[in-house]
Amino acid sequence: MNKPLILVVEDDPPVRNLITTTLKTNDYRYLVAANGETAILEASSHNPDIVLLDLGLPDMDGVEVIGNVRSWSNLPIIVISARSEDSDKIEALDAGADDYLTKPFSVDELLARLRATQRRLSYMTAEMLSASSVFVNGKLRVDYAGGCAYLDSRELHLTPIEYKLLCLLSKNVGKVLTHTFITQNIWGRSWENDVASLRVFMATLRKKLEPEPDSPQYIQTHIGVGYRMMRIE
Repeated sequence: MNKPLILVVEDDPPVRNLITTTLKTNDYRYLVAANGETAILEASSHNPDIVLLDLGLPDMDGVEVIGNVRSWSNLPIIVISARSEDSDKIEALDAGADDYLTKPFSVDELLARLRATQRRLSYMTAEMLSASSVFVNGKLRVDYAGGCAYLDSRELHLTPIEYKLLCLLSKNVGKVLTHTFITQNIWGRSWENDVASLRVFMATLRKKLEPEPDSPQYIQTHIGVGYRMMRIE
């Protein structure tokens, strides 16, 4: 089985060389882009499996690249950035990034993030191939086989993480899922940062799912514990 094709978007040569050397040593295939415009072109023409994206690019902010790619693709995007403020992480995750790695980073952590993303890709692919049922709850319909969801007959444009969250909640409708259970299923681990990321993804999912976010119908928060999808008759 071929390793995934990785698009490395990084304008700093030493950091780019570190990443590509690591990928090459571990038998990954990769492409490189030194700015946002090239990154978007490479992503659209070569359809990589995963993007490693720096936010501080010379021609545009990396968040713009995320927004552009998300307008036509759900491919996983892992941000690698020196920006360590929570607000920067939230902005990138809110725009559609799947993971966030802060510089300086260890090679082992980068490889672990890639492996976790590969597991999610394999799991989602296998799930889509094996699933044949459709989940209906009120005006919400999740087509597991088709890998898409609809609200009141209108397709929801979800990121891969948002869709996986929706599937996890819908397959456990009525049950309270703890933060640990959810993060283990979504990221394959349960770190403190993952719970913060989970809150961001849950907020973006709710914006798309709930007609009135202040009066949620579908997803109930259990403060300090987790989340539950409510059954709508």
